[in-house]
Amino acid sequence: MHVRSRNGRGRRLVSMAATSMAMGLALVAPAMAVPGVAAADSLATATRLDSQTRIVSNHTQGIFSITVTGEDGRPATGAVALEDAGKPLAGVVLNAEGTAQVQLDLAQGRHDLRAVYQGDATHAGSASAASEVSAEATGTPDFQVTVNPATLTLTQGQSGDATVSITPVNSSALAAPMFVTLSCSGYPDQSSCSFTPENVEIQPGTTAAVTSKMVLTTQAQPVRGTGSGMLHRPQSGNGIALAFLLPGALGLAGLAFTARKSKLGRLALIALVALVTSFGMTACSPLYGYYNHGPNPNLPTPPGTYQLTVAAQSSDGVTATTHKTNFALTVNTVGTTTTQ
Repeated sequence: MHVRSRNGRGRRLVSMAATSMAMGLALVAPAMAVPGVAAADSLATATRLDSQTRIVSNHTQGIFSITVTGEDGRPATGAVALEDAGKPLAGVVLNAEGTAQVQLDLAQGRHDLRAVYQGDATHAGSASAASEVSAEATGTPDFQVTVNPATLTLTQGQSGDATVSITPVNSSALAAPMFVTLSCSGYPDQSSCSFTPENVEIQPGTTAAVTSKMVLTTQAQPVRGTGSGMLHRPQSGNGIALAFLLPGALGLAGLAFTARKSKLGRLALIALVALVTSFGMTACSPLYGYYNHGPNPNLPTPPGTYQLTVAAQSSDGVTATTHKTNFALTVNTVGTTTTQ
């Protein structure tokens, strides 16, 4: 906008208006909080990790309880990564009480564990104190499964990946290669989870981990006016009703009119009613609706934080061995940014 001023007073008014507008924007901006992004004045949090172990089927299983509380005393929300000496073991999602629990099979030896809270829209991230856990040694061939990273944030329509590692345990006791099949569950609707490769092999005597790439794909919001994503207005109930009522009304009117007409007129009326009825039925058919209104738009992946379960299973033909870990996936709407 161009403002013409003939004196210094007019220029001062323009300058004052611009300054007022800038101050107004500065006052409004902090109130525009973006979900999933911790603001500068976000609440501090305290994260607590409680650990206990037990022996299950000749291996050590750890049971971990995590609690995250804000400085206001209220529970936090979001994802927490469980780390072993700085390496991700699992990702979990806090419930409404700000707590989460996970059970993991641990490889033999010492583990230095801690829970790392990722933060949310109103809470800052934090980490628990380290918890030392020891897993007993076993002579049975086994393996451990981990996912790195343990948490992942995607925007609707994006894809992301993580590395699943299968670490051999006592593989020197193997008489033949051990094959492990990977799968995942718990991912949201309108999304997919896949592994490349889906099956990994542990050779006898191998100590190095074998890996697989886990890919998570989400569905974007449909875009108006672009192909199959076009939003179509559904047929109204009135239009469908007319498709049925119109042929009947014409037929009744015709029968009344031709009651006194010749046989040829009656035959012509019957043919006309059949033709109109055919048009009405065609207009209501699914194929007609598809060609004239297009397919329904694809639904987007619902936003939210989800806890997935990654399972690794091996079988020697007699018994099956399954180990699981957890993975936290956060899906944001388009236009939302997150920092973790």
